[in-house]
Amino acid sequence: MRIVIAGGHGRIALRLERLLSARGYEVAGIIRDPEQGDDLREAGAEPVLCDLESATVEHVAGILQGADAAVFAAGAGPGSGIARKDTVDRAAAVLFADAAERARVRRFLMVSSMGADANHQGEEVFDYYLRAKGEADDHLRTRLGLEWTVLRPGTLTDADGTGLVRLEARTGAGSIPRDDVAAVLAELVETPATAGLTLELVSGSTPVAVAVKAVAGN
Repeated sequence: MRIVIAGGHGRIALRLERLLSARGYEVAGIIRDPEQGDDLREAGAEPVLCDLESATVEHVAGILQGADAAVFAAGAGPGSGIARKDTVDRAAAVLFADAAERARVRRFLMVSSMGADANHQGEEVFDYYLRAKGEADDHLRTRLGLEWTVLRPGTLTDADGTGLVRLEARTGAGSIPRDDVAAVLAELVETPATAGLTLELVSGSTPVAVAVKAVAGN
């Protein structure tokens, strides 16, 4: 099984790459800085150079050709301004989804954000971010050729993961270690029965595998 991850050097993506490669999957991570390649190789992933802010759908579809699953885990980052919230958090996500559909990749995971909403009000940078993520999520839901799942984590932390989460359509506000977000994504890749779901994720009391199976059965 080949899995391609956009934003391959991100803090969630590197964790996910380690988990998936340890499970025996062929993993590729899309990066735009060649100096990040060694970090991906150390995580067990093949680095693929591509700037999603300037790439065409055709080029990205070529990268995705033959993949069994795609994960959008890219982000402009907390220090970025309004412009890159649009070019990365919205436009790059839209491009990646369109390319995945064109390449006939069935499974697609979107790392979104709790509170993402295309109609979110406000003029702060974070308000633009939530609108951008919401617009990207809405676009993904129109990609009928994809078995998509949208994951909306709460506030991200670098604390050690506990393996215990709350994963539901609505969880309420909360925080979640990046370790546990990656663990949930790894389970979601293997659980196509969660296709068509938008799920919120915070720390909780349910083991990751059990939480994913529970939402898949609902």
